[in-house]
Amino acid sequence: MDSSNGDRFASAAVCICDRIRTFLLALPEAVRKDAQEIRLRVGKPVCVICPGGSCFLKQDGGVSRLPEPGCLISSRADLEESFRMLCGYSVYSHENEIRNGFVTIRGGHRVGLCGTAVLQGGIVTGIRDVSSMNVRIAREVPGSADRIFSLLGEKMEEGLLIAGPPASGKTTVLRDIARQLSDGKRGTARKVAIVDERGEIAGTFRGEAQNDVGACCDVLNGYPKAEGILMALRSLSPQVVLCDELGTQSETEAVEQGLNAGVTIISSIHAGSLEELVRRKQAEDLLKTGAFGYVALLAGSGEPGTIRRILRAGDLLAEAFRGGSADRRGVSYGISGVL
Repeated sequence: MDSSNGDRFASAAVCICDRIRTFLLALPEAVRKDAQEIRLRVGKPVCVICPGGSCFLKQDGGVSRLPEPGCLISSRADLEESFRMLCGYSVYSHENEIRNGFVTIRGGHRVGLCGTAVLQGGIVTGIRDVSSMNVRIAREVPGSADRIFSLLGEKMEEGLLIAGPPASGKTTVLRDIARQLSDGKRGTARKVAIVDERGEIAGTFRGEAQNDVGACCDVLNGYPKAEGILMALRSLSPQVVLCDELGTQSETEAVEQGLNAGVTIISSIHAGSLEELVRRKQAEDLLKTGAFGYVALLAGSGEPGTIRRILRAGDLLAEAFRGGSADRRGVSYGISGVL
């Protein structure tokens, strides 16, 4: 497994048509190393997202911070060819992923798709006329969970919910937590089960994890989270169940069953700030299960993987959610925490 960010960029770009990929691979090493996303939009400049902002590719091989004349433009043909390459020239085989708006490729890179919805009986069954693609570059950052472990230590066994906005490094931190627990970097090697619904955490390809998630880790790839959690409990006897982006009622119920089975649950949730977190009914429901002893807030896309604050879940419930789901007053109370 190659943890070089430059190589990760190249492996993410394999799903992009030859014409544009040539420009991407010629980018300066500093840009490729820091890149978080590659974005194609029909009739618009090709864009690479980095922590410092957007970089637009130019036809002369340079980059610009603004979409200006001379930028490399994605054509309809570019998008159509890239979409076919993404699907391995077999759109039907990726039908289930496509209807959910993304395809995960080797290495755990997730490619978001935008276009015209194909509906049957009011249900989205596919996408046609793809108008944009967003390649999110999966990264392995060994040690990205060190700060959490140093603050929580054995308290990690009480469960952890990681909150952050998109591109804040939630999945990267989860991946490193799985690796360290599974490899015994934090004491005895733990039996970890990853429920990897979108294939981003382990990056499984043909049954083999492309990302390092440790020696004692089982990966349920492509399983809906609720079903995967319950299956792990039934068949894998895990000590830790780890998954990404919880939120539905069925997932909350599965988490509660995991708690009752004596399993440590570690997961993530979308929230850009404490204020956003306490406004989310899903967060309140998850914390009320008792499965999460602590909540870690990430800094944001400008500092991916950086821990801004760790809160005791009990304090968060007592203060921020005081008065029920209709009264989210705790955001100004200075809730106590670990960090």
